[in-house]
Amino acid sequence: MAHVEEITAWDFSTGKLPYYDQLYKTALRMTRSVPETEDLLQETYLKAFRYYSGFEEGTNLKAWLFRIMKNNFINAYRKRKVQPQHVELDELRDSGEGSLEVAPGFAEGGSEAGGPAEEMDEDLARAINALPHDYKMALLLVDIQGHTYQEVAEILAVPVGTVMSRLFRGRTKIEKALISYGKRYNYLSRPPRKVRDTTIDVESMFHGTTG
Repeated sequence: MAHVEEITAWDFSTGKLPYYDQLYKTALRMTRSVPETEDLLQETYLKAFRYYSGFEEGTNLKAWLFRIMKNNFINAYRKRKVQPQHVELDELRDSGEGSLEVAPGFAEGGSEAGGPAEEMDEDLARAINALPHDYKMALLLVDIQGHTYQEVAEILAVPVGTVMSRLFRGRTKIEKALISYGKRYNYLSRPPRKVRDTTIDVESMFHGTTG
């Protein structure tokens, strides 16, 4: 495969938007909506154009653009939280039928046993919505929307290790809700072999009187 030279400066004379394809792909996976993706990209490039004088040419233009897009996305997300139960559920659901595709790692204590869920119920949605923002973003981008750690690191402008740490902590905080969800919808027929949160009594969850 031929080496693609990194773009380190924005050539305004051509009218070409740098890294448009890469940003579009990521924006679409974040918003799950073509109109919202187009709006997000328009806002991103307008802001980048406005503040380009503050960008140091020769440095990482791609990361700079991704950081602007991420900030725009987060700001819009926060504004929509005036209707948290309705809007945040939509943020965490796949498009089309309101279903949720859960990436591997949600079931069996983080193994590859995760599968598609028919729907996200209120208990699980409430647990995710209650997470600190950084943890929720990591879960949203990795477990819900299927980004790689490296992609999320670029989107959030943090090291890959930070993404992994936030994801681990976020999964730990909602582990009980995830296990209960898996049991309710028959994704887990027996207690997980391993749990992150050792305070969870998984045996009673599966063999007790409560679900």
